[in-house]
Formats: sequence, structure tokens, C-alpha cells
Amino acid sequence: MQTLHERYDSLIREGNIDPLILIPLYILDFLCIHPFLDGNGRMARLITVLLLYHYGYEVGRYISLERIIEQTKESYYETLLMSSQGWHKGKHDSLPWVEYALSTILAAYTEFEGRFTRVSSGRGSKTDIVLNAIESHIGDFGIADIEKASPAVSRDMMRHILKKLKKEGKVISLGQGRYARWRKVK
Repeated sequence: MQTLHERYDSLIREGNIDPLILIPLYILDFLCIHPFLDGNGRMARLITVLLLYHYGYEVGRYISLERIIEQTKESYYETLLMSSQGWHKGKHDSLPWVEYALSTILAAYTEFEGRFTRVSSGRGSKTDIVLNAIESHIGDFGIADIEKASPAVSRDMMRHILKKLKKEGKVISLGQGRYARWRKVK
């Protein structure tokens, strides 16, 4: 790990390779070294977000890279396997991993841009904020999930919108009361 840190710092100081390339390379080496008995993947994702923040790529503050990786879990493991084969002998191909990492970052920025465009193009009412939060949520959700994405909107307003969407057949309720879950109807 010490060697990994020293080489990364040296390459960053030289400035010949963009951090968007060096970060995935660092993470690939980290995952191949596998310094912990458990939690290496989670730690790698946290380090990724931290390093991206360090270089001004702050999309992780608004869009969950962890969620995007979870949604593309098969690709994550396939590219990790492809790029790590031969790593211990220095005969590996890191390109698939770098491409995967960059596609994840790009997906986060694309999602962020989509959310920003909807809000900045006049769709900024509280109803639209809640509708955007519901639209961008993957899987079942509860009011607490919508609250996180729409902190300026009251629970009563969220309940009103969910009731309207339910009447229109766009969502279904998977329970009742405070802990009810909701599902979008396709």
C-alpha cells in the first residue's frame, strides 16, 4: 500500500496523466492488493468519491456513485476480473476498468444534468420536485426517500402527490401508514 500511495502521489505531481485516469488505476491497484479481510469494495468506492472531490469532481455529492455501481454490478465484477488478471505479474490490461470507471462517472453527471435541466427549465414547483424525486428513484420507495430528495417539500404535499399518482394509476401503495412503501407502475 505504501508503494501504491507513493507512485500515485508521484504521478499526480508530474501532472502528465489526468486524475480521471489515475483515480481508476489507483482503485484497481487497491482492489488487487486487497488490504482488508472484508470491505475492500466499499472502501474503494469511498476512496473514489474522496479523490474525485479532491480534484473538483463533486457529482458524488448529488448522485450516488454507489447506486450506479450497484445497478451495473455485473459489469463491475466482469471488468474488475478482466483488468486484474495477470496483475501480480504486471501483465494486466487496466483499460476495461478505466473505461468502466469513467462510464460510471459519466452516468452520474448525465443523471445530474437531467435533474438540473428539469429544475432550471421552469420545472421548479414543489410538485415537480417531488415528481422528479419519484421518477429518479429506482425500486420501491417510502416517503422518507422522497423527503431526502425534496427537503423543501412538506410531508403533506408529498402525500397529496402520491395520492394523486395512485388515483392516476402511476404508483401503487405496498402498505399503509408511516412505513408504507410505494412502487411506480410501468
